[in-house]
Amino acid sequence: MFKGRHFDQSVILLCVRWYLAYSLSLRDLKEMMAERGICIDHSTIHRWAVHFSPILLKRFNRRKRSVSAKWHMDESYIKVRGRWMYLYRAIDSVGDTVEFWFSEQRDLAAAKRFLNKALARHGRPDRIVIDGSQTNREAIVSCDMASRLQARSRRNLTPIRIRQSKYRNNRIEQDHRRIKRRVQLMLGFQTYASARATLSGIEMIHMMRKRQARYVYNPNPSLAEQFAILAAAI
Repeated sequence: MFKGRHFDQSVILLCVRWYLAYSLSLRDLKEMMAERGICIDHSTIHRWAVHFSPILLKRFNRRKRSVSAKWHMDESYIKVRGRWMYLYRAIDSVGDTVEFWFSEQRDLAAAKRFLNKALARHGRPDRIVIDGSQTNREAIVSCDMASRLQARSRRNLTPIRIRQSKYRNNRIEQDHRRIKRRVQLMLGFQTYASARATLSGIEMIHMMRKRQARYVYNPNPSLAEQFAILAAAI
């Protein structure tokens, strides 16, 4: 994972973790590293965050705990080079992150892609709460029907119940704020690819703080310890 890198693994992980987790700009991190006698350009730190965030998230997901059977689904707005794009997200009844998907479009295809990803990883929920979006409702019905047809030969499945209410979905609206607070301080993304990679790291940090992963020898590790465990994973 770190083979051939000019800087030590500990420096890379520290910069990536601080950038994703805290209200620091790339130039803030450059100055902080310079105070420690390490000369790093801010663009290098950005490349590290874009490169390593998806890798660390993939390893984190191998340890991720199961979620409950009641989900809250919604999408949030993220600006990329002056254009609004959409972060689809779902959390469960206790606030744990179920899944997320960053899309250039806000349409039926994007909602179905997000739901199919969530269903494939976590199985079928009993209920999904959404706001007034008819597109999200259609996506749930379509994905639910496809899921039940695929499993028809094994057992009968109860359709996913949909609760559509603007006010019942406040839970996920509150959860969006933690993600958007960090994104706003980054002063915008320049490309879809860098936004998608960086958002995967921010979401991972959010899940780490919720203690959503299992670690055999330490039930309550810090962010730094979780990063070290993921970096050491084979």
